[in-house]
Amino acid sequence: MDIIHLKPKGMIHQLGALFSRVYLRYMPNAFVFAILLTFITGFGSYIWLEASLFEIIKSWYHGFFDLISFAMQIVLIIITGFSIALSPAVKKGIDALSKHIKTPTQVYFLVVFIGMILSLVSFGWLVITSVLARELALRVKGINYPFLIACVYFSFNSWVLGLSSSIPLLLNSENNFLIENGVLSDIIPTSFTLQSSLNIAMIFLLVIVAPFVMFLLRPKSSENKELKDLLVSNESKNKQTIKEEAVSLNLPYRTLSDSLNNSVILQMIVVLMGLSYIIFHFSTKGLDLNFNIMIFIFLIIGMLLHKTPTRYVISMKRSSSNISGILFQYPFYAGIMGIMLYTGLGDRLGEVMASIATLETYPFFAYLIGGIVNFAIPSAGGEFAVIGPSLINAITEIGVGLPQEKITAMIARASLSTAYGESLSNMLQPFYLLIVMPIMGKGVKLQARDIMGYLVIPFIIFFIIQSLLIVYWPL
Repeated sequence: MDIIHLKPKGMIHQLGALFSRVYLRYMPNAFVFAILLTFITGFGSYIWLEASLFEIIKSWYHGFFDLISFAMQIVLIIITGFSIALSPAVKKGIDALSKHIKTPTQVYFLVVFIGMILSLVSFGWLVITSVLARELALRVKGINYPFLIACVYFSFNSWVLGLSSSIPLLLNSENNFLIENGVLSDIIPTSFTLQSSLNIAMIFLLVIVAPFVMFLLRPKSSENKELKDLLVSNESKNKQTIKEEAVSLNLPYRTLSDSLNNSVILQMIVVLMGLSYIIFHFSTKGLDLNFNIMIFIFLIIGMLLHKTPTRYVISMKRSSSNISGILFQYPFYAGIMGIMLYTGLGDRLGEVMASIATLETYPFFAYLIGGIVNFAIPSAGGEFAVIGPSLINAITEIGVGLPQEKITAMIARASLSTAYGESLSNMLQPFYLLIVMPIMGKGVKLQARDIMGYLVIPFIIFFIIQSLLIVYWPL
């Protein structure tokens, strides 16, 4: 009914408000969302593949713990990254930046722009964007905080175009599972994927165009939506600084234990050890920014900035107080992935594409399937492990009779399309919001439904533009 009253002037803002109301009314808690997706995926296997109920349950259980290591990596990258943000040096830097960023509009634009650039380096750097956004929200008046969180989440989209993009890196890895299983005969260099004209066009679209889109979509009002209005605790306004709390833990007389707890020398030895390995890692492996090295870098930098063991322990305690969502929700998404993988539902989707796609339409279908499967397997690498073989076999069948280089280019385009679809569809589901909320949701009474409605219009806009690019832009 609300759509009837939309006026041409301010229609974008009204549509944004409409979708926000829809999400508030109909989108459940993120955990309930995961449960419903479990039922939907299981039902699809039951109807489409005629899998038995117990087969589905066994597949669910077999996958249930497949993301445990990934979940732990996410937890560590959040708390080590947040710990850095709690250091005096970073606080001073953000204070200096906030002197030049004085309006909500500037904050929205800056957060999307910087977030896109950071995510090109590593999707783990979404943590840095979250920290920056929260700190700016504490300093700049008039910010619609749920919309700012949406800006942070949207800025995450560029990771699939950058240095940590799992699908292109997999295709370029020697003896990857696709080669070992005879799906591919050789690696596909990044010149066909990350360095392609298509991917560069996508980078331009997200880094340059996206901030302007979110600028246009900004809400007109921040009434009762500022961070100060939403805080339900004083967690963001710690009564003591980390240094003050560390001092308060000391005994009133000199002890060896306090000397060790507050030893700068002890901590700096560990920092030097860590820095020496980081230098060794990049000098021998190039710009290899995997999760483990990112966590290690964050940890070492945090120890350097906090100077003593006690201060670092306090910072980590403060950083880890809001991560429960990851700990219990990731296994449920892993269970959904298990149903897709072990019942053969992922393979079947690839077969469907093979049966309907043509030389002209295969990129769009790969894009579409990448987006759909992402709801069940919210991990690009995990998703490609399930549908990648069927996808590549489909492309090979479609390209029968063409030169091998042409088929390789087609596989690269389809793989990129799958990655783009997987990334963009995150705007409709809250899985990776679990990375953002431990930082931006700390002490705040907000749920996924308060944020996701702001992302519907950006999703529609970029779905249209990306669909055209993957089909018509030269590789």
